Amino acid sequence: MKKKTRTQPRLTHVYQLKITLRHVKPPVWRRILMPSNVTLDYVHAALNFFMGWTDSHLHGFRVGDARYGEPDPYFPGTVQDERKVHLDKIAHEGDTFIYDYDFGDNWEHDVLVEKILDAEPGATYPRCLAGKRACPPEDCGGPHGYMHMLNIIKNTEHEEYEDIVEWLGDAFDPEQFSVDEANAVLRG
Repeated sequence: MKKKTRTQPRLTHVYQLKITLRHVKPPVWRRILMPSNVTLDYVHAALNFFMGWTDSHLHGFRVGDARYGEPDPYFPGTVQDERKVHLDKIAHEGDTFIYDYDFGDNWEHDVLVEKILDAEPGATYPRCLAGKRACPPEDCGGPHGYMHMLNIIKNTEHEEYEDIVEWLGDAFDPEQFSVDEANAVLRG
């Protein structure tokens, strides 16, 4: 008897997604190409990576009234298992959904399916196409805390300036994001 092998279906389409962090000005956003047939746990990993988060907190997706993420054994049925749901089954061109990260700081991301494109033969996905501004630092207090922090680092006379700069380190530049660097790190 022949042993059956399981093969991945050939990728035919990719989604062009625009991810925009809510409640932050100026906007922090990324435009990425994502395989259409991946599960939402893979989408989470890609969004987390390209936005610049460290995957240190809980996350979830909101698509209409449906919730997807890591199921909680203490509250069965409230969240559908993201490992069992494919991107192309929950979103189509023009659709939007929300990616939540860090339920304490409450980072909400609008995810827009801008286009559905034919996959390029031999191309590697996911891939970042564009983006603006650095991801806020983890545990900075959510959008309100981040906006407060940005105001402080603009004012060297502010009483909290030295503490914030010490906490951030010299490397943080809120305007810095490199598409080439993000893609290179992913390939590496």
